[in-house]
Amino acid sequence: MSAEREVLVVEDEAVIRGTLKRLLERHSFRVSEAASVRESLDQFDVDKFDVIISDLKLPGAPGTDLIKATTAPVLIMTSYSSIRSAIDSMKLGAVDYIAKPFDHGELIASLEKIIEEHGRRAPVEDNAHTPIAGMIGRCAEMRELFRRVRKVAGAGSPVLINGESGTGKELVARAIHDLSGRENPIVAVNCAAIPENLIEAELFGHEQGAFAGATEARTGLVETADGGTLFLDEIGELPLTAQGRLVRVLQDGEIRKIGAVESRRIDMRLVAASQRDLKQLVAERRFREDLYYRINVMRLQIPPLRERGDDILELAWAILRGTCNRLKTPAMRFSKGAERAITSYRWPGNVRELENAIERAVVLAEGGTIGEDFLAMEKSAGNKSGADRFRSMDSAEAGQELSLEDYFQHFVLEHQDSMTETELARRLGISRKCLWERRQRYGIPRKKKQTA
Repeated sequence: MSAEREVLVVEDEAVIRGTLKRLLERHSFRVSEAASVRESLDQFDVDKFDVIISDLKLPGAPGTDLIKATTAPVLIMTSYSSIRSAIDSMKLGAVDYIAKPFDHGELIASLEKIIEEHGRRAPVEDNAHTPIAGMIGRCAEMRELFRRVRKVAGAGSPVLINGESGTGKELVARAIHDLSGRENPIVAVNCAAIPENLIEAELFGHEQGAFAGATEARTGLVETADGGTLFLDEIGELPLTAQGRLVRVLQDGEIRKIGAVESRRIDMRLVAASQRDLKQLVAERRFREDLYYRINVMRLQIPPLRERGDDILELAWAILRGTCNRLKTPAMRFSKGAERAITSYRWPGNVRELENAIERAVVLAEGGTIGEDFLAMEKSAGNKSGADRFRSMDSAEAGQELSLEDYFQHFVLEHQDSMTETELARRLGISRKCLWERRQRYGIPRKKKQTA
């Protein structure tokens, strides 16, 4: 009997998990352990196991969610009182089920049969790591992201996407929806863009006369996502009252409009995103703990652009081609200096900043070649980008990336004594009118000695 056979045991009760581990190791299985579906996906490449043994009822998400999240065979454990549920799980794709308290000999025999029938797991096909729609990436972090997106897409559990602003969180959410097989569309909501006094009505809808100004009944965005996916971007910006309503929707699978008496059943898959540390917000009592654990079942992390190595240049070329096509301009190319600037710059605004920089360059550049200057990235001593230099300055939070607004303000304040408005605008890759508007917005007066 080979010692190479690998089994993952997913069970939230430590005593049962430990008993299973000892039993399986006595029969020459190599055993890994997890207490939930999320922990399984976070800590292991679940496709590499010969068998996964999972309890049916687990915190956060049922064990059946693993069936669509892996190519490995899944054996479901359940109590005698839940045999009906176990049979239902086999309809979802489980290879077998076993009732607790289980007979040791019966469990080992079942595992032997499963391994014999399914054979040693083949290596995961490379297409599991191929880019998802709208995204480019070959680095290890992005390949892992693509693999996990494909795994979690088929499960119905909530997904939390973390990543800095501009990394492509909505693209990932849309990929999850597209791969999920859900019939109805995805409904995307930016929680930070809706005024706080309107967000509950926008999300949950209202009946006519529910409050002042409610002249007619309205269906909310959560209900609109019935049969599809609800994407809540920047979920950390939701007011606490709206968070409470969302918890009830996730818990009961029902929604009740503001002012309504009856609830309505809905089948909605939630995908949430945030660039903020939600766990810290929970500690500060600005985000509900029960909501945090309900949405943090399956978590995906998008790496910032500065950590993606050669992906940056490949992405830049793809954006350049797409921008030229969209703007109907002749094909353009980057100079060697521009390529070096692109790969050395920190890109605090991530892919969104890269897209904006390239679009500005396409509009401004002449002769078919984009030079470094047209990308509006100021260089300083030591071949550091302007953003790197500004980042080294004292700040309220050391080590935090500067926003695009911070970069603009630092750049203008440092160079306005030595540059004209025209030169400043050119370096920033914007028009003089845009420069003036931003000066007004950020309260940066123009120096009187400057001339046009």
